Amino acid sequence: MPDLSVNLARIQSPNPFWLASAPPTNSGYQVMKAFDAGWGGAVWKTLGIPIVNVSSRYGGINYRENRMVGLNNIELITDRPLKDNLFDIEEVKKHFPDNPVIASLMVQSRDEWIQIIKDVENAGCDGIELNFGCPHGMCERGMGSAVGQEPKVLETITSWVKEIATVPVIVKLTPNITDIREPARAARAGGSDAISLINTIQSLIGVDIDNFVPYPVVDGLSSNGGYCGPAIKPIALNMVKECAKDPDVGIPISGIGGIENWRDAVEYFLLGATNVQVCTAVMHYGFGIIREMTAGLEQYMIDKNFNSVREMVGKALPNIKPWEHLNLNYKVIANINEDKCIGCQICYIACEDGAHQAIALESSNGNRIPKIIEENCVGCNLCSLVCPVENCVTMVRKDDGTEVVTWKERTDKGNIPTTWNDKLAGGVGHFVPKPKDALKK
Repeated sequence: MPDLSVNLARIQSPNPFWLASAPPTNSGYQVMKAFDAGWGGAVWKTLGIPIVNVSSRYGGINYRENRMVGLNNIELITDRPLKDNLFDIEEVKKHFPDNPVIASLMVQSRDEWIQIIKDVENAGCDGIELNFGCPHGMCERGMGSAVGQEPKVLETITSWVKEIATVPVIVKLTPNITDIREPARAARAGGSDAISLINTIQSLIGVDIDNFVPYPVVDGLSSNGGYCGPAIKPIALNMVKECAKDPDVGIPISGIGGIENWRDAVEYFLLGATNVQVCTAVMHYGFGIIREMTAGLEQYMIDKNFNSVREMVGKALPNIKPWEHLNLNYKVIANINEDKCIGCQICYIACEDGAHQAIALESSNGNRIPKIIEENCVGCNLCSLVCPVENCVTMVRKDDGTEVVTWKERTDKGNIPTTWNDKLAGGVGHFVPKPKDALKK
């Protein structure tokens, strides 16, 4: 059987599935229940000076019969006394010595960092995660994303922690920044052993249009919160990829954001994450989802001949290139299976109004059946994405695959008549355009 155990920055766990720092890790009872169910590790709900939290705290966006696609929260760090959390950590480690417990921390001064690090290490934590990502409530107090958005400050605090800590240190990054690589590089410069990303995205989930107040409502008022859940996974995957491909980061990654099942986790591994952390899916479906996650991952590894999780880490990275390296000769067009078509005409409407007018409606036995106009089809995939019938619309390759031509090659040969030609940067394929000059020409 494949080996599901992982080692993230010297933190060993029986499988790659950790609980993220959040309400599901608020107490020893919850963490022990999770470990008993099969979770590999847990990052404790952030410790610091206890906060008095508000009520209500969450807002959500649902799709497909109340399946949550996104969750917004305005809850802050732990509201439990530090001594209670430390006692719980000790108890958890007594009962589950092989499951790592990571203490998520958020304080301000150097003295506070020194003291709380000693406290959590004495309680038996296996690692420390520095919460530099919280996008609401705490950042207004100079913590959370207020640190994560200032790489020099992040580097300084990380170096303070590394002077004292005897266990591995993970820096949790905020996505509320232009270039995620900058704080990731700062984390490495400060001595961090790993990074975790992403934390929640600053957001408003929606507005009560009758009472003119955003959700969640707190006595007639609201505040921006942090957005999480399946909706943020594409953003998180891209940021994980950015860090994994950057040689100036070069430390292990714990992937976070929208992970609901084993397939989501595999995507993170293939893009460079060593393990993953889960929050919203547990808040929605409970700790029991771990059984399907571990079983599904194990079967996938068997099917793909992976003996360990480590073997798949970063395997997709070589296949991600800048746009100008993509094959301009590659050609696919849509194909509609008439036997499966239910005549809903959604593909026709989408293509006619939102794409390239490559679908016509033809009469057949009193019905109007969509047909592909091949000369108009650019292979954009929109029709296949909106079709409600599985495999009714598929994309079929039309080029012979004998010649690969890229935008970069055409540029290098002088076949692109713009002023962008000679601005390719240092071999990585990025270019620096001169849009004003290009528009003039």
